[in-house]
Amino acid sequence: MVSSDETKAKIKRTPKPRGRPRSFDRESALEKAILAFWEHGYEATSVSDLTQVMDIGAPSLYAAFGDKRSLFEEAVRVYTARYASFADRALAEESTSRAAVERTLREAAAMYTDPDHPHGCLIAHAAINCTTPEVAESLRDRRNATISAFESRIQSDVATGDLPPGTDAATLARHAGAVIHGMSQQARDGASREELEALAEIAMAIWPRT
Repeated sequence: MVSSDETKAKIKRTPKPRGRPRSFDRESALEKAILAFWEHGYEATSVSDLTQVMDIGAPSLYAAFGDKRSLFEEAVRVYTARYASFADRALAEESTSRAAVERTLREAAAMYTDPDHPHGCLIAHAAINCTTPEVAESLRDRRNATISAFESRIQSDVATGDLPPGTDAATLARHAGAVIHGMSQQARDGASREELEALAEIAMAIWPRT
C-alpha cells in the first residue's frame, strides 16, 4: 500500500505540461490590423491597440509580422490590393484618361463611404500627423504614383488627339489627385456617397474636350 507521503512526493516530481502558444489566423489578424490603421492612422495606433484588436500577444505579433512599421507596410500592401485598386483597374480598362478618372472618382465615392469598413482612404488618413519619416515618405510615394499614372495616361491622350494640344497633363493629373484626397477626408467627415458623386461630377466638368 502506497503511503500518503509517497503519493505527495510522486505528484511533486511529476512535471506540469507547458502551455502551448495560442495559434491564430494570420490573415484574419492582418485584416483587423488594416481596419485599425484605417480607422486611427499610423501614429495613433499603438502596438497595444494592435494586439488588442488582433487578439494576439505582442510576441506573436512580432513573430508573425515583425515590428509595427513592418506590419503597417504589409497592411498597406493588402489594403491597396483589396480595397484601393480601383484607380489601377480604371486606368487599365478604360479607353481614355477622362473615362478612367471619372470611373476612379465614382468608385472612390462608393468605397470611401462603404459602411462595412472605416470611411475614407487608409493611405490618406494614415499620413495625417505621421511623425515617422520613412512611413510618411512611403505613403507620399504611393499617392504620387497615382498622380503620375494619371499624368502618363493624359499625356498619351494628348499625343493621340483624344485631348486638345497644350493640355497641361501634370496639373490635370494633380487636380484629380486633389479631388480624390479631398473626397477621402469629406467621407470621414460624414459626406454621403451621393454627395461625393456630385462632387466628382463637378470635378469632371473642367476636363478639356477636343
